Amino acid sequence: MFLATAVFFGGTFVAAKAGIEYMPPLLFVALRFDVAAVLLLGYVLLTHSREEWLPRTRADLAGIAAAGLFSIGLANAMLFLGQQYVSSAVASIVFSLNPILTPVFAAFLLSDERLSAPEAVGMVVALLGVAIVIGLDPVNLLASAGAVHAILLAGAVGAALGGVLIRRADASMSSTARTAWGLPLGALLCHLLALSQGERVDAIEWTPTGLVALGYVSVFSGVLAYIAYFGLLDEIGAIRTNLAFYLVPVVAALGGWAFLGEVITPTTVVGFLVVFVGFVILNHRWVGRELADLRGALGDDSRSRNRACIAGENGWNDRD
Repeated sequence: MFLATAVFFGGTFVAAKAGIEYMPPLLFVALRFDVAAVLLLGYVLLTHSREEWLPRTRADLAGIAAAGLFSIGLANAMLFLGQQYVSSAVASIVFSLNPILTPVFAAFLLSDERLSAPEAVGMVVALLGVAIVIGLDPVNLLASAGAVHAILLAGAVGAALGGVLIRRADASMSSTARTAWGLPLGALLCHLLALSQGERVDAIEWTPTGLVALGYVSVFSGVLAYIAYFGLLDEIGAIRTNLAFYLVPVVAALGGWAFLGEVITPTTVVGFLVVFVGFVILNHRWVGRELADLRGALGDDSRSRNRACIAGENGWNDRD
């Protein structure tokens, strides 16, 4: 599920960049969730009992609202708007602030997660990495940041906040059912935003490339990715789940280079590495535990091999 989340979401940036050449961005993402909602709701109705797919509590409704309005609707509306002007790699790196922002929201909204001083330092380092990617000028912050990067940042905020709110809701319904209900809610929000911006269906060019892009973002990153992502949220929590977004820029950069001819600049690579260093600092306790567990596992494996070698040298058989 972790790899599926990273790969399918990484491909979103490439498909979005390709599709907005033929479709207005907000209408594009709205149609994406229209298709995804029909597919996933149909799947849930066929495979889940009424008790499993029907929301029954306020917590269920809160989880659906958080998923549909923030993680699905707002996050993707801002992403598709911003990607009109930047490459897949740059957009995905700005969105990689998601795991950095998640602990910040968690510190305020979840009782069991708090932000320490080293973690605050990590967040600042990660922000520095994003500043490198977007070419932020310390002398003239507002002009160098630009509206496009602010739009992308708003999308990252929406995704991070939605993940934490889902965790806070602690609903009893399955993540798949929650996603199925969240998709039409996200689609409605995007249709309203498209309408407010004057986007029209007759502006769509129904080309093969546009249809392939719509199919990808509807099925792979509109259904399968969200099933994997929200399932991980329930299983391992918001902070660890959002580690997947550190593989997303790699997938997006390679996909943009392979399919769209986008150039991966040294500045983009350096900025991404700085963002990743910020993440390591921010999650130093978790990283330390994982490395310790890995060393322990390797040590146990090494001792097992040593025992096997000694047994072989002494001529012991399997029974001995």
